[in-house]
Amino acid sequence: MRRSTPIRSDKIEIAILRVGPVDGEVVENVQRGLRRVFPGAACGVLEDVMPVPQGAYNVARGQYHSSRILTGILGYVERSGANCVLGITKVDLYVPPLNFVFGEAKCPGGAAIVSLCRLRSEFYGQPTDQDLFLERSAKEAVHEVGHTLGLRHCRNPACVMSFSNNIQMVDAKECKFCERCRKEVIATLRT
Repeated sequence: MRRSTPIRSDKIEIAILRVGPVDGEVVENVQRGLRRVFPGAACGVLEDVMPVPQGAYNVARGQYHSSRILTGILGYVERSGANCVLGITKVDLYVPPLNFVFGEAKCPGGAAIVSLCRLRSEFYGQPTDQDLFLERSAKEAVHEVGHTLGLRHCRNPACVMSFSNNIQMVDAKECKFCERCRKEVIATLRT
């Protein structure tokens, strides 16, 4: 199997924003994962912590509407100076008509969010597996940043841009772009 080359670019500036309290180990892991896929990109962590907007909470569902949180994240794009702000949260997210989402992004656009809630093995009644959880969080972060660069979902189940409607699909993909998506990102960055 041919390994894909990392996407080298100094045009990508990613700011990671905690939305509510988020463990520092997870934030550092996501930062490392983004730097692996986008070497040369500026990737920092904002000191600010955005409160989880209570107006995004749906009592009947017990979940937060991710699009409403994205609106808040957009406010950090200009303030941060980054062209992408990636929010990370522990709360469970949804977007109608879906039952849940692992994340959402403006496609293309400057804001994205990843939920850690359903990436934990414990959510599925399984024992804690921190390494697997960290791997999943990096994959979903790269996936959502890919959307901010204009990438749509990919049909290749191993590509990080493949759509995941369950945790098994997250586990099946790799933390890298397939060759087609990689070329698309490079073309986008050249413009």
